[in-house]
Amino acid sequence: MFSGIIEDLGKVKTLNRSPQSGMIGVETGIELDQVKIGDSIAVNGACLTVTSINSKFFEADISPETFDKTVLGQLNIGDRVNLERALRLSDRINGHLVSGHIDGVGVISEKKDRGNAIVVTIKIPEKISNYIIEKGSVAVDGISLTVNDCPKGFISLSVIPLTAQMTTIGFKAAGAHVNIEIDMIAKYVERMLQNPQSAQQQGDLAKQATSITKEMLANNGFL
Repeated sequence: MFSGIIEDLGKVKTLNRSPQSGMIGVETGIELDQVKIGDSIAVNGACLTVTSINSKFFEADISPETFDKTVLGQLNIGDRVNLERALRLSDRINGHLVSGHIDGVGVISEKKDRGNAIVVTIKIPEKISNYIIEKGSVAVDGISLTVNDCPKGFISLSVIPLTAQMTTIGFKAAGAHVNIEIDMIAKYVERMLQNPQSAQQQGDLAKQATSITKEMLANNGFL
């Protein structure tokens, strides 16, 4: 789980791809002494598992699915990528809850200055457009951003100077592809509405939970 607050712009140093597998090696300024093999790191918003590591460099496997469904398949050696280590439960969540599972690939259609911000308009797959709301959250290349407007098939976002300076959104131009992850809560709500029986079952479980008392626990040997 991630927050969408980018920690570093890493640089792709190695990139190998075959029909069945792939591997990426990334150089970073993040102190990796507390990261171990098997940990998760989000690369442009895609959750990858660390397979090799030293003080300023890590490698991760990339599955064919990830190559096909994210912008990682378009990377080249020397490209800069957004990096975020997995959340600790004790951390402040300054962005929003991000799973690192990409829902679609968008294309930047326009960037223009407005005051001290850059307004970025992104064309997104229509199949995920209904999950996005005005003033809601969306992760773009792993960056937690607030939606200004969301006409069908597009999102408009304001990017402050610090975010532009520290992430790929600052230098990606019109025509560039970006990973999009929608707020996971929207998907859960849709699933429950599509499956009323499941919602009813969850309601029954909630009723059962409210009937648990200290006396009941004692009578059944839990206390």
